[in-house]
Amino acid sequence: MLDYVVKLTKDATTVSPVDHEGLRQAGFDDKAILQITLIASWFNYINRVADALGVGREG
Repeated sequence: MLDYVVKLTKDATTVSPVDHEGLRQAGFDDKAILQITLIASWFNYINRVADALGVGREG
């Protein structure tokens, strides 16, 4: 799962059905794969917004 999340974070365009099948083989069902993808994507989004606005940086 962590390898999938790293791949999603670095370049989501490289994620393929092969990655999803790997998650299934590791015991994750489609609902879990969706949840993993949504949560990781949400954190990536929020972090990018915070970075762009300078949130948490000392001025």
